[in-house]
Amino acid sequence: MAQSPEPILAARGVRKSFGGVEVLHGVDLDATGGSVLALLGENGAGKSTLVKIASGVYTADAGTIRIGGNEYASLTSREARELGVAIISQEFQDAATLSVAENISMGSLPASRGFVRWAEVRRRAVAILEALEVDIDPDRTVGDLRLGERQIIEIARALSREARVLILDEPTAALSFHEAEVLFDFVRRLRVEGAALVYITHRLDEVERISDRVQVLRDGSTALVAPTSEVDRRAMVEAMIGRRASALGRPAAVGNGEDDRPVLQWTDAGSSDYFDDVNLKVGAHEVVALYGKLGSGASEVAETAFGLRGVDRGALQVGAGDADAPEHPIGAVNTGIGYLPAERKTAGGFMVRPVAENVAVASWQRLARYGFWIRKATEAEAYNRWHEKLSIRSRNDPQQIMGTLSGGNQQKVLLARWLENRCDVLVLVEPTRGVDVGAREDIYGALRELASSGVGVLVVTSDYEEAFQVADRVYVMTKGAIVAELEGDEITTPALLELAGG
Repeated sequence: MAQSPEPILAARGVRKSFGGVEVLHGVDLDATGGSVLALLGENGAGKSTLVKIASGVYTADAGTIRIGGNEYASLTSREARELGVAIISQEFQDAATLSVAENISMGSLPASRGFVRWAEVRRRAVAILEALEVDIDPDRTVGDLRLGERQIIEIARALSREARVLILDEPTAALSFHEAEVLFDFVRRLRVEGAALVYITHRLDEVERISDRVQVLRDGSTALVAPTSEVDRRAMVEAMIGRRASALGRPAAVGNGEDDRPVLQWTDAGSSDYFDDVNLKVGAHEVVALYGKLGSGASEVAETAFGLRGVDRGALQVGAGDADAPEHPIGAVNTGIGYLPAERKTAGGFMVRPVAENVAVASWQRLARYGFWIRKATEAEAYNRWHEKLSIRSRNDPQQIMGTLSGGNQQKVLLARWLENRCDVLVLVEPTRGVDVGAREDIYGALRELASSGVGVLVVTSDYEEAFQVADRVYVMTKGAIVAELEGDEITTPALLELAGG
């Protein structure tokens, strides 16, 4: 279907303030039928605020929203849904204790005479899952699903409501390569059927593959609007960050070859049913990536390094080989291992505590006064050491609450935690998931600087571009086994995808 001449959803002159600070400065947006608009920008640029206004979550201070030719100064979420606007946010909106089928129909349960038609609920779920070409049991409890599967259920719920405007906010952040490909195919089908799609992402390859137009927000204003075919990646990045972008390619090697001693090494290691016969080493002065799709066993390997999971077979050695696998996280910290989990909000950061506490917490023994407590002034000093160096975008207040920062800046605070800790090994799982391009560059730069100082860095990722861009060496893992080790010019995106079964 050709693109319709008038946008199905149009925002005009939208302004929004929080706490007296204006975060949107008169922004326009057009979502046209039969078209995919990629909405880009750094975290804090205003993307999520804009689409939440369009979907009725927030009310604009000024400006209008037009849907299907009708103009609205404000909308409720229910009104937006009834008008055919659906948003799939980064944060899961599911009910973990309910079934897949119940979650897909949540908010629109079919009923007769006050009774839910459960057979129809299940039939609807089966139909939408078959359309998405995913094999998920509709009777399974959502809380038992992997992250990627839960994201698929979020998408299925929105599509079951026959939305005319579908807003996808980082929809592939938790998806495997295959799951992302299924989503892209479905997005293309929706476009052909005449739906208007707004696609928020930090992954520029996705922008090039599925979008028709690009709109970039920077600091609450539009910095670029153009057909995707007329703008390259560098122009997109520079519009997002407001400065010239570094080369988007392989980094120069960090190590000089003089000190290749392993600081973390798995030998014929296995753990329950997750992985077996893993041989992997991380040397001082290098960044190593362990690349594998969701379910490959890569994240479970990382958990053994921090004492979150045991090694049942083989060995895991820390340092020169005189320390065995840590049995718990405290033991890992004491042997010089730092760890950033994929779920920074629930397992990494303390979201209701100040950023200074989040930085200082892993350095308790060194920073604590008389071994009992850390003074607020000491916490502030620890935070201030890394605030500017890591370009943490905040109020420059050590007492600012962690949860008020954007995702990229939360990740920088957690990185500062281990930089302050002076660990010998740093293990990071999905370190830039949901992180904007500018913050991603900052994080990669910090990791390579850390490696150059002698720290061994292991990046566990399901993002092939991340493995390509950050690592000196890459191990590829699939179905619980390491299938390849790549180095230097061997590291290419086609090789990574082929080896991982992509």
